[in-house]
Amino acid sequence: MGPSIDRVRQSSGAVCEPTKRGYLNCNLLNLAYLYIKGRLVDSLVAILEPILTAPTDPAKCEMVAQNLQSTAAVDWLAPLCVHVFPSFGIGGVPLRMARIITDLGSDFRHHVIALDGVGDARTSIGQGICCSLGELPPQNRNLLSRLLAIRSTLRQLQGNLLVTYNWGAIEWAMANRLFVRLPHIHHEAGFGKEEAERQLGRRIQLRRSALRGARQIVVPSRTLERIALDVWQLPRHRVAYLPNGIDDKRFARARNSARSLDDHRPIIIGSLAPLRPEKNISRLLRAFAMVHECAPVRLLIAGDGADRPRLEAQARELGIAHSVVFLGAVDRPEIVLSQLDILALSSDTEQMPNAVLEAMATALPVVSPDVGDVRTMLAPENAPFVVARDDGTALGRALIGLVDQPQLREEIGLANLIRVQQEFSHATMVSRWRLVFTDALASVGSP
Repeated sequence: MGPSIDRVRQSSGAVCEPTKRGYLNCNLLNLAYLYIKGRLVDSLVAILEPILTAPTDPAKCEMVAQNLQSTAAVDWLAPLCVHVFPSFGIGGVPLRMARIITDLGSDFRHHVIALDGVGDARTSIGQGICCSLGELPPQNRNLLSRLLAIRSTLRQLQGNLLVTYNWGAIEWAMANRLFVRLPHIHHEAGFGKEEAERQLGRRIQLRRSALRGARQIVVPSRTLERIALDVWQLPRHRVAYLPNGIDDKRFARARNSARSLDDHRPIIIGSLAPLRPEKNISRLLRAFAMVHECAPVRLLIAGDGADRPRLEAQARELGIAHSVVFLGAVDRPEIVLSQLDILALSSDTEQMPNAVLEAMATALPVVSPDVGDVRTMLAPENAPFVVARDDGTALGRALIGLVDQPQLREEIGLANLIRVQQEFSHATMVSRWRLVFTDALASVGSP
């Protein structure tokens, strides 16, 4: 099954000599050491093999299936895909995957696990789709206990395919590689604030080990593709670049809505983003304050999160609170986009943001820091308004440059619409995901 205990001890510098008595305690010490060294998965196979057959209390690993929304007869022979999200709240990845799950139709059944207990995106899954939402018991602080609980949960669910999302689900990838060996797809869509500047060494090691067991690592941007290949050192044939797509017809109504032609109305700038640190809405508020001094403008912020009270206070401090509207979370971005003249991003880190695709489908110009694939996503005409991330005033200057040029806004918006229709269609994205799922399921039994 893996390298011998002696080989592991010699290669890793294990701190405990296994003996017949106290085998479990000894292995836990070795586990902790290997975890710190970032060489977890390959060595765990050898260290944990003698205790993997120990029984696990099913009550502690029980999952409760909720909200099975199906108005049609369920094909119980369809493969069951177990999706593990750090959160299934209103946000880019959950909403996009909810639409993909819907469009995959009855060919698959789905079970969604939200590790933070938030499942609001389930409302975007269409009627007639066999999809249940599971809840987890309180998490044990001990890594080994968590991995064994994940093993038990996966075995109880009897799924055919595991799909994990981002760093928050990496322990499920590890547990699957060690114990269960389901066909596995990992979708890495971006990073949090802690990895906005650089990759963390310990996380690199764990990703490198855990994801080697995946049939495919799906990434939506060329930036992430380079990281997966060059930094995580994953095999080329396992890394799949699959850009996000969008149904531009869904945004036709927003695109065709009659925006006021009144030259005296305020120009409306908008943001669609959860209010988390890495989205850096503070940067947008400072930029908007610059524009506010020069022209009649309003700012709509669609999204919610823990940063909202601080951001509302900042708007008051900047003297712009009367021109800023916090809309909270929205599940129909097209309604917000129909009111906008400009979409503004302010993130420290992005990969291929949904908000940019949605703005392009609504024929809007975009102002953004130069992060992830944003520059290459947009039409060349939009390039002058993709600015240096760390230039404190660049975002504000770019907004000012668009606010007083309605003809230029219209030209850039049209160019963005043509590009999204040609390059980033929703139908193409769904067909590619379908192929990823079916190929992974067909790989059962292959190395």
